[in-house]
Amino acid sequence: MTGGDNGAGLRKKNDGPRVNGMINCPEVRLITETGENIGVVKIQDAMNRAKAASLDLVEIVPNAEPPVAKIMNFGKFKFQERKKAAEAKKKQKVIEIKEIKLRPGIEENDYQVKLRKVKEFIAEGDKVKVTLRFRGREVTHSEIGMKVMERMRDDVAEIAKPEVGPRMDGRAVLMVLSTK
Repeated sequence: MTGGDNGAGLRKKNDGPRVNGMINCPEVRLITETGENIGVVKIQDAMNRAKAASLDLVEIVPNAEPPVAKIMNFGKFKFQERKKAAEAKKKQKVIEIKEIKLRPGIEENDYQVKLRKVKEFIAEGDKVKVTLRFRGREVTHSEIGMKVMERMRDDVAEIAKPEVGPRMDGRAVLMVLSTK
């Protein structure tokens, strides 16, 4: 009987601020539901005021001396906190690195398709890794690959800046673009 209550009480205590009977200090600095600062009062007086207003006594600053407690609707308070957390999570943008692969002898239409994709990714706020691979003896004419990469860099110059490169890396030329 009491063991079940203690378990639930402990779970609630760790879940958020202490409420009503969980506040275990002799005095609190009381703030009313209207935001008026009453001052330091005995815990029992604060509990009686909260009960009279049909609201909860919530400890909002537990580390203060004495702790600050406010008379409020605790259910509504928890709902507002969850809503704020969900809103903050929604506004976060995870930056991904997208990769576009090119070849030294890329045709004009293929190049334009790749360029359009790079611009889309940059507009979405992602970083773009542009990789140009050489096969066989193509690497002996690496200047052709560098020209393609420099053209890509210049074509997106108004919306993106090169974070890395273009630079040779073995049998490939690499470049990482990010938003300006």
